[in-house]
Amino acid sequence: MSIRTSQGVKLVARFLVAAVLFAWAFSQVDIGQFWRTVSAARWHYLLGVWFLTVLFSLLQSYALQVILRRQGCPVGLHMLFAATCVTALYSLVLPGILSTGVKWYILKRSTGKGTNVLSGMLYNQVTLALVMIVMGLAGLIVTNPTQAILPDARRWVLPLACGVLLAIIMLLSVLALNERAGGPVIRLLTAMVRPLPSMVREKGREVLTQIAAFQASGWRFHLAIAAINVVNCVFIGLLIYLFAAKAAAVVASIGVLIWLNAVVYVLGRIPISVANLGVREVTLVGLLGLYGVDKSAALLMSMVLFSSLVFMALLGVVYKLLWSVGAGRLTASNAVP
Repeated sequence: MSIRTSQGVKLVARFLVAAVLFAWAFSQVDIGQFWRTVSAARWHYLLGVWFLTVLFSLLQSYALQVILRRQGCPVGLHMLFAATCVTALYSLVLPGILSTGVKWYILKRSTGKGTNVLSGMLYNQVTLALVMIVMGLAGLIVTNPTQAILPDARRWVLPLACGVLLAIIMLLSVLALNERAGGPVIRLLTAMVRPLPSMVREKGREVLTQIAAFQASGWRFHLAIAAINVVNCVFIGLLIYLFAAKAAAVVASIGVLIWLNAVVYVLGRIPISVANLGVREVTLVGLLGLYGVDKSAALLMSMVLFSSLVFMALLGVVYKLLWSVGAGRLTASNAVP
């Protein structure tokens, strides 16, 4: 089987996964009740979701700008945001982390330093993912969703497991980024990913190699990037989920929305679906149901969140058109004798 055929088969498989998961989510709701929920939605919050999504992307672009500047790749904030929007457009076809290759290609053409751009993008993604995971584990510890389904004697299991995992992640992150301790920790983590499937193993090694390149950057740099991501995730990301919940009349605590945001984000990095379709819907319908949230409202909330990706993709279409027009004018001016 050729590489192109293999990629086509994988893409079709991911569309099928998205369709199956999406169909399952819809099968859990009463269609009549769903349309009543839609008609009663507070759509003015949708504009807030879109605005906050743009703000989230801008702040992420700023973090990447700081990282790339450290890598000797000065890139304008507008270019980084435009690349993010175009990536959102391609993410409607390419699943999960694969769509970020589009951003890499755009920034590579802009800077001419593909390796440096790749290092910066991976460092930014890993830092964001770690902040999301830490935030999600903290939210699970505080809210402990097993309280409603486990007997009193076992309710401590989830908070304890999350606390231990949180401590391990924080310790490994600090050691991996330390110039002295980083080498052995990177080798340990590399050994830990060996039993994983080949695609995951290779991606893990690539990420770890790029992280090692930042070990000499100093703690001020690491803390600055972490602070940007904390602000982005804890405040802006949380507000996106809060506005989406209000649009769908979903009543959930701040702690629940925090760990739901983290779970949906982490699952979205796994390339099993397209545009996280189906994964997001099944996650929200299933997990919000633990808190008595109506499944129709949870499904509508997931669709409101999906609309923010569509909005960013539409901005990506605008940038693609602007770039095409600019390239056409440049070609025409070069053709003039």
